[in-house]
Amino acid sequence: MPPETMPHQTLSEKSFLEDTAKALKDPQLRRNFKRAMSGLVAKRRNVFPNASEFEGLREQASAVRRKTLSRLPELLELLEFNCERNGIRVHWAETTEEANRIVLDIANEAEVRLAVKGKSMVSEEMGLNAFLEEHGIEAIESDLGEYIIQVDKELPSHIIMPAIHKNLEEISKLFQEKVDSNSTSETAEEMTATARKILRKKFHDADMGLSGVNFAVAETGTLCLVENEGNGRFCTTLPKIHVALMGIEKVVESLQDLPPLLTTLTGSATGQPITTYFNMISGPRREGEKDGPHEVHLVLLDNGRSKMYEDELLRETLLCIRCGACMNHCPVYTRIGGHAYNTVYPGPIGKILTPQIKGIENAGYLANASSLCGACVEVCPVQIPITEILLRLRHNWTHQNKKRHWTDKNRLELLIWNGWKQVFSKPGLYRIQAGLLGRLGNLLPKQTPILSRWARFRSLPRFSKKSLHRLVEEEGIDHE
Repeated sequence: MPPETMPHQTLSEKSFLEDTAKALKDPQLRRNFKRAMSGLVAKRRNVFPNASEFEGLREQASAVRRKTLSRLPELLELLEFNCERNGIRVHWAETTEEANRIVLDIANEAEVRLAVKGKSMVSEEMGLNAFLEEHGIEAIESDLGEYIIQVDKELPSHIIMPAIHKNLEEISKLFQEKVDSNSTSETAEEMTATARKILRKKFHDADMGLSGVNFAVAETGTLCLVENEGNGRFCTTLPKIHVALMGIEKVVESLQDLPPLLTTLTGSATGQPITTYFNMISGPRREGEKDGPHEVHLVLLDNGRSKMYEDELLRETLLCIRCGACMNHCPVYTRIGGHAYNTVYPGPIGKILTPQIKGIENAGYLANASSLCGACVEVCPVQIPITEILLRLRHNWTHQNKKRHWTDKNRLELLIWNGWKQVFSKPGLYRIQAGLLGRLGNLLPKQTPILSRWARFRSLPRFSKKSLHRLVEEEGIDHE
């Protein structure tokens, strides 16, 4: 029996705050993420032990991506020309609805009833599984992590490791309840064997294979796919039709551009110097070849990317190579997990990508879920200025909210900031405030409405009895 499709997700600031609070109160989830994130951070550190060498590699990867973006329209046309010349049929989709319809038309023309899917964030963005199922086509995930969350009707909680929020015991219980009731799978090897038994038959029976695209080479018309499990290769060779789904930003100019991108991608994503499989697809099966699909289709999805491209700062979002390193180092994501965001793209990259895809009025609140510590910027292999983009989106979100409704909460916030401005712009007022906080700040009751919310998950700061100016004066240091 195929896994049930995950129910439709609705973006909401209220649900985000509720889900965040729920995640923070879930000790098992916190333990799962602490263990997983610590391991990923350590692996990445081990694969890039020399900081100066890694900075050089980041410079190369960033330069490649920026060069691509500077010529994006031209390179996309070149990619289309060379793909078509190689026998790959290229389809353009401005929206996810259009992309879904293109895939459905391809499937209906070939009377497809079963499709196997390799890992593809673009397909998640499209909601493709649910769409195909609504039209009588089973679409089953073949990546083990994606298969696990499909069985449990969940969104991916991480763009590289979608089931990272679950531990071994939870996955074992899920397999026994929803995959094979006769299974006593308890180890990772046993559960993998159970999934392999089911998926191998699906690979054999499927008429269509779906995949993502990590990079597409414009000069050669080549689709590059990086993976570790071999399921991607099954999806692109066994079924008679292969449909590759790609965001328009994933194009590169030449094969020479790939090495720095692949090195930073695999090292940043999973702490590997290289992945198990690197597939280069340049067309359908040719005469005399023993495997490969009879048809290859490439669906190029825009979905708001062209709008990002128009803005000099926001277009930097399109540099992303989907490694997930920003999530692994983010103090917000590592504490609340991916599902609190209720979006396909969680974590720092999701906070800048989702508001631009879904609209600032619908998802702009996500930009506020950041400490602006800059950890994501430090580890990003292509040097995306995530904090700068977050600040821009916060400004846009605030402006949008003021236009839509001016509430008492807005007025109170404005009053507080105006008071802060007055105090910090007048030395006399600042000294009076500092003196009062030094004497009375630590006596404030923790159960006030504002402090109680803050103190639920944080330690309250202790105010010094003496201000910094006073300490400097007592030391006899000239600070004028």
